[in-house]
Amino acid sequence: MIDDATAARRARREQVLIEHMESENVHAWDRTMATFSHPRYELIPNGHVHDGAEDVLAYWKKGRAVITDQRNELISLHHTDDGVWIEFWLRGTHLGGPNPTGNRFKCRMAAYFEFDDQDLMTLERVYYDQTTINNQLQGLVQVEDD
Repeated sequence: MIDDATAARRARREQVLIEHMESENVHAWDRTMATFSHPRYELIPNGHVHDGAEDVLAYWKKGRAVITDQRNELISLHHTDDGVWIEFWLRGTHLGGPNPTGNRFKCRMAAYFEFDDQDLMTLERVYYDQTTINNQLQGLVQVEDD
């Protein structure tokens, strides 16, 4: 059984995480940025690290210029002592950039979020299969409707 302080910290972190995900979906970057005390993304499949507000904002905008309708949908959430693990669906359609295919993708992903003492995020570390996304965007594999 967890104590009241731990339960309160978990509730605050969960609220910050939900705000983060929802604001990403609607491209409300000021709201998304406010969920961090120091924004940092680590994308494990490709080794890219985006560190600091300017770099992270550029990452968000560049990705949404190609996948304009990118959105995430929470599947599950699990607390640890130092952070939160989630599973989520990432979905989108290749509508922008050079030679948009109009193809959709759907990829199950996992991410780990670390928090500071004020329960703001300091890190989002994302795990996913880049081949799944690439094959769907190239039309080699069709996305099944839910």
